[in-house]
Amino acid sequence: MTNSENQNARDTSTVRRRGPLLVGVIVAVVLALVGGAVAIAWAVGHGGAGGDDHPAAAPKSEVPTDAATPARTATGSDRCPEPTVEVASADELRSALEGASPGDVIALAPGRYEGEFVASVDGTADAPITVCGTNESILDGGGITKGYGFHLDHVAYWVLQGFAVQNAQKGVMADGTTNSVIRGLTVSGVGDEAIHLRAASTDNQVIGNTVSDTGQRKPKFGEGIYIGTAESNWCDISDCEPDPSDRNLIEGNTISGTTSESVDIKEGTSDGILRGNTFDGSALVEADSWVDVKGNGWTIEGNTGTNSSADGFQTHEIVDGWGTRNVFRDNSAQLTGSGLGFSLKPERDNVLECSNTVSGPDAELSNVDCRE
Repeated sequence: MTNSENQNARDTSTVRRRGPLLVGVIVAVVLALVGGAVAIAWAVGHGGAGGDDHPAAAPKSEVPTDAATPARTATGSDRCPEPTVEVASADELRSALEGASPGDVIALAPGRYEGEFVASVDGTADAPITVCGTNESILDGGGITKGYGFHLDHVAYWVLQGFAVQNAQKGVMADGTTNSVIRGLTVSGVGDEAIHLRAASTDNQVIGNTVSDTGQRKPKFGEGIYIGTAESNWCDISDCEPDPSDRNLIEGNTISGTTSESVDIKEGTSDGILRGNTFDGSALVEADSWVDVKGNGWTIEGNTGTNSSADGFQTHEIVDGWGTRNVFRDNSAQLTGSGLGFSLKPERDNVLECSNTVSGPDAELSNVDCRE
């Protein structure tokens, strides 16, 4: 369906801001002061929080609020908050992004949105900016050789939720992004990596996304989720210093069809969590594991991998002092051929707990002893 067809189907030609919910809540509060329960009943019947037709806005805990504290638990809901802006074309979406304010909820109608899209305005802890849709709301980058499907460009407190990104060189790129959530997206058919947090992107959550069919431009760059920056690119991205993309939570994602690692955690990153993800390595051609950890102090727990002909999880010391103090627990590695479920080379104070398991015809648990 073309953008114009989407527009006709929605019977809209401009970005529309809606106010009934706000009005209903304000009136409800006023009436509550003088009429108590009567006011509450009126608000529910007219679009207040909890009504069936008008779901409550996202809670204030939508994103982490303390930049000094690692994200330990995924927050927020898969439920799209009540829209403040509805869009049905690429031009409308660009206009909404350019004019976004804290608390805005930009709702994507089903259809195709062609081109690249950029977020460059900050939300706040109490009022994040949300872009919300379904997997029938498709951001199409126009080709796998250049551009980002969606770019979080040095912003804070954004939520990207529920829509699809495809046909771009890179799916979702976060540069210098903090306290933001990438949740429930479907990212597929991209030239390089699907989701990338870099340039001191900290305290973010990448949760419940479905990633597939990466590396269509260059298989070497076809990671599913990529955290940080390789040392060879530090001078381009982080003033020749390690890229401190720290304390990010990567949880509950389903990753398959990647030509390189399902998750690549780069040297220079620290204190993140990789938890409860599912990896299928059937398409790996430029990597020998699902997960490669080169950062420090990461917790890798409760993940499940299948179809890896070499190792499952690895650590590496690419730069002196990095690739250490990582903890592996409760992970399951189902290898296709011979290999190590957990290859910690060098061991470098990494911890392999005995709760990890490995299976496969010639698979071994690890090159190091596990710890109870």
